[in-house]
Amino acid sequence: MLTGKSILVIGGDARHVEMMKQLIEKDATVYAVGYEELDDEIDGLFLTDLDHIPKEKIDAIILPVTGLDQKGYAEGHYAESSPQISEEWLEGFSDQCLLFTGIMTPYLSELNTFQDRIIKLFDRDDVAIYNSIPTAEGTVMFAIQQTDFTIHNSNVTILGLGRVGKTLINTFKGLGANVSVYSRHDDELARIFEYQATPLRYDELEDSLNNCNILINTIPALIVTPSLISALPKDSLIFDLASKPGGVDFRFAKKRGIKAILAPGLPGLVAPKTAGMILARVIHNIILEKA
Repeated sequence: MLTGKSILVIGGDARHVEMMKQLIEKDATVYAVGYEELDDEIDGLFLTDLDHIPKEKIDAIILPVTGLDQKGYAEGHYAESSPQISEEWLEGFSDQCLLFTGIMTPYLSELNTFQDRIIKLFDRDDVAIYNSIPTAEGTVMFAIQQTDFTIHNSNVTILGLGRVGKTLINTFKGLGANVSVYSRHDDELARIFEYQATPLRYDELEDSLNNCNILINTIPALIVTPSLISALPKDSLIFDLASKPGGVDFRFAKKRGIKAILAPGLPGLVAPKTAGMILARVIHNIILEKA
């Protein structure tokens, strides 16, 4: 439980609404900035502004998953304007106060005040593994919406055996798809075989795509090049789950008439309640570990 802990949430989206509910249930005192237009009335939530924060009481600050932009703004979906955070404003918090963000941004990396106390949630294995579940479900949802064939018995190729890739294998195999997976690491190719999927080396990838119905990229580097796109059937579908700008040559895919969808951040899009619960669970554990 977070009894006696005070948490400040600055900006955010639907994930943060559920996260705040969960943190309050864990007995934390939660202040929120940038939620003036929130429709839900959350019992125990203290809506405030940057000028009225009891800084000396705050144990953790939670920013949006996108962090702070180049001018220090925290993206807010429930306010007319986004809160702006300056280095000077952050100086009033205690030396034990933690700063949570989804990703590190250039602005955050230049902060001196919190540099050794910034927690990058999306760099953590536990967050990525938890989030891989709604990511996989969201991919299935879009695949069903965007195709005129069943997932069952379709040919699905996954690029990368990271935390998302592993969950995608289980999900699509569970629906009866024929799953192939590319990796450049021998140990991962062995693991793919153990998962009862078809392992692919790069020199095998192009030929294998001739019969691919759905291509899913999880690698955050340009890997789906014109040569690979040319190997795909024209009625195939490409999903890019890697962080922006992704790993797909979208220009060439469009030129060839193949539908390609950039879909990072699926947990917050298709399952914000679950995504918020994940954030709350991990933040709860970190605060208790650091106490």
